[in-house]
Amino acid sequence: MPLTTKEGKLGAILFNSRIINESHIAAALEEQQRSGCRFGEALVSLGLVSQEDIDWALSNQLDIPYIRLKREMIDPEAIRLLPARLCRAYQLIPLIRAGDELSIAIADPLNQKAVHAAAEASGCRINLSVALIHEINAMIDLCYDAPEEDLLGFSSGLFPAEVTASINSDASGQQLLTCLLSYSIQHQLSSFSFRPFADRIEITARSGATTYELGRLVPGHYPQFCTLLKKAANLPPSTEPSQTGTFLFQHHQQKLCFQLFWLQGHNGAYLTIRRQLATTIPPSLEQIKLPPFQKEQFKSLAALRHGLILFASRSLQERCRFMDLLLEEMATDGLSVLILGDEPGRMRKSFPRIPLPAQETARGRLIMDTLEHCPDILVIEDGTVLEPFTAAARAAMRGKLVLVGMDIRGTRALCNHLVRYRQRNAVLTPALGGIVSFKGIQLLCPDCRKPSEVPSQELLSLYLKQPPADCYHATGCPQCGFTGISERLFLTDIIHFDKTLHDRFERAADGDSFIEGLHTGGYCGIEAEGEALIRAGAVSAEEFIAAVVE
Repeated sequence: MPLTTKEGKLGAILFNSRIINESHIAAALEEQQRSGCRFGEALVSLGLVSQEDIDWALSNQLDIPYIRLKREMIDPEAIRLLPARLCRAYQLIPLIRAGDELSIAIADPLNQKAVHAAAEASGCRINLSVALIHEINAMIDLCYDAPEEDLLGFSSGLFPAEVTASINSDASGQQLLTCLLSYSIQHQLSSFSFRPFADRIEITARSGATTYELGRLVPGHYPQFCTLLKKAANLPPSTEPSQTGTFLFQHHQQKLCFQLFWLQGHNGAYLTIRRQLATTIPPSLEQIKLPPFQKEQFKSLAALRHGLILFASRSLQERCRFMDLLLEEMATDGLSVLILGDEPGRMRKSFPRIPLPAQETARGRLIMDTLEHCPDILVIEDGTVLEPFTAAARAAMRGKLVLVGMDIRGTRALCNHLVRYRQRNAVLTPALGGIVSFKGIQLLCPDCRKPSEVPSQELLSLYLKQPPADCYHATGCPQCGFTGISERLFLTDIIHFDKTLHDRFERAADGDSFIEGLHTGGYCGIEAEGEALIRAGAVSAEEFIAAVVE
């Protein structure tokens, strides 16, 4: 349905109306970053503007009527078109219906989600007026019945009725989160996700290759629940479409770490939560558990004096620790080493550090500017995107040794990424010195490990020529804190590019064909390590799929 509304940014509107200045904007953004509130709320809480100032500016700049609400303005027939819950959630109230148009008063006319929800619920095109929040709330209380008990709106066939009732009694969603985290631990889920649709939020569980529904949530309280999770994971306000964070959960007197993966969708945030076991990367190669072949490859990379070495992982901290580990193995005495970014260079050796700009073009320019200072080794926290990657490759072609973090999961994905950059002439094959790619994998607790039946479809999802004779899962016990997990290891692909691999990579049509060529030549890496673990019964089928296959 078409909507009669206009878009704009509140800060720009207030600035153009000369209600706020640049210092006010900076102060409000700082408050927004600190508290997680909305921009307008930050301005009001700081006393920089009044709500009346905001409403007047929105009305004036967007050419939307600004009204002072009175009871006689509101048609009872219009009230019946929108439910009280929707009006309270979005701070709006219907005024009058004329044909297929419904006029509403709203506190935030820039809230497109609210306008779409009103259009969907009423079946009408929406005309907007701006009104004060407290007047809207007063009219909602006057025109609608007393609010029903504020329930979360969760439904599920997997939880007992009393558990579901307890979850729904907490509209913040904290009880829901606690129950789902406990369920995921007890049933050893690979992950669980919140999938937003226009009329519902589906909550699904992932167990190995199988996905099934845990329950459903009505959309009304979902933004509030997302805010709860965002604060728990310390995710800052951001316009980026995706974010990743971690948070802790207390389970049987033990603090467990979970990862939160956030994708912004049309109907709300698409969230996935996955258990993470923290792993300390030791400060020396001798202390890390690498197979002999991989250890020799790592030593070969440590002996390089020029070229591009790429470290691939979705975890910033972990890929930077592997860069640090390589620096520890290198003979850096008498060499000029320069760190670009905040995270690398945190083991025993200390090097000068330069902040790395967030903006892509500025990052690439900074990398090229560092060459004027004649470094022997450059360590770049993140060079995933084109311009900084191209600059890093140019530095390597000028005889520098360049260590670059890549926000990419898996060797195949990294090699496909590199082939695309090679095809765009962003990197010349002779510049490639090596790849360090790794994935964390959780080992089953040996004290509570038991044989398990694995569905045939899940066995096929292992992508093994011959499935393991037996598969195992762990039920949880005091020794493992009832998690079923003993420790987390790293599976690694460490590849030193010599002349043979340079030639093979130059001929490769894509990353997959390059990797297949490695395996044909007898290379042993992540896939071989993971297969050995599942055949030994050290990992579950679900964990193998999550860590090795996906």
